[in-house]
Amino acid sequence: MLAHALSCHTIPQMQVKWNALWRLMRFDRPIGILLLLWPTLWALWIAGDGHPSVKNILIFCTGVVLMRAAGCIMNDVADRDFDPHVERTRNRPLASGELTVRQALLTFFVLMSLAFGLVLMTNALTIKLAFAGALLASSYPFFKRWTHLPQVVLGLAFGWGVPMAFAAETGQVAPVAWLILVINVIWSVIYDTLYAMVDRDDDISIGLKSTAILFGRYDLLILRILKLIMIALLMVLGLKLQLGWPWFTGVAIAAVLFVWQQYQVRNRDRDACFKAFLNNNWVGVVIWAGLLGTYILG
Repeated sequence: MLAHALSCHTIPQMQVKWNALWRLMRFDRPIGILLLLWPTLWALWIAGDGHPSVKNILIFCTGVVLMRAAGCIMNDVADRDFDPHVERTRNRPLASGELTVRQALLTFFVLMSLAFGLVLMTNALTIKLAFAGALLASSYPFFKRWTHLPQVVLGLAFGWGVPMAFAAETGQVAPVAWLILVINVIWSVIYDTLYAMVDRDDDISIGLKSTAILFGRYDLLILRILKLIMIALLMVLGLKLQLGWPWFTGVAIAAVLFVWQQYQVRNRDRDACFKAFLNNNWVGVVIWAGLLGTYILG
């Protein structure tokens, strides 16, 4: 009877821990996985000229999930003393004490080991690039202490799958890969600035830095300029690769979505800024659909 009682008591405790780990890795909020996935898929399809290997698709899609989860853990480890003071983050597992830093770091190293195991199935150049990607993913959260531009580092971390995809598919990193990476960095600054606008007042009060704070009252103007630059570079990419009308249609729809975002955040309302941030998933979708349509329809 005692063993049965202990067993019944242990199971709920394990469920609570697994739930906390699930939230620590942000699997309850897949938007980050999607924002990391789209540029990786762009790169794979362009590098593979519309026919990337199934092996690389599986490796990179799984890697996206693992690396995003690992990045979220390191972010929470870095922010564990700040998150309790921010309305949106005070209930995160480390901030609330549901998990210890040791448990979080152990999970981080397990995820990174699994991701590295995937990379070992590619080639030497991809493996070398993976070390830089791991450094970016691990160090990004700390940049908000030192600079108002952590969103740029996030863009590099989120976009590092681009040169890795080219390396895995072709054995080299073509110049166009760096153009795609630049596009992704700009896009990351756009959507993560919208995300940072949600927490701007809290971040100022606790001394964290972000582009939302740096841009200040010029935030909407700068976002408008960045969106124009991104759309222009997407057009350049399409012309450079001689992509078809579906690509340019996707880019045009992305431009419309950007206009809608600007309208949404015109009053800088927190909920509106968060919805505009989430809307960037559809920007990635329509660009991806345009690329896929180009290779299917010509």
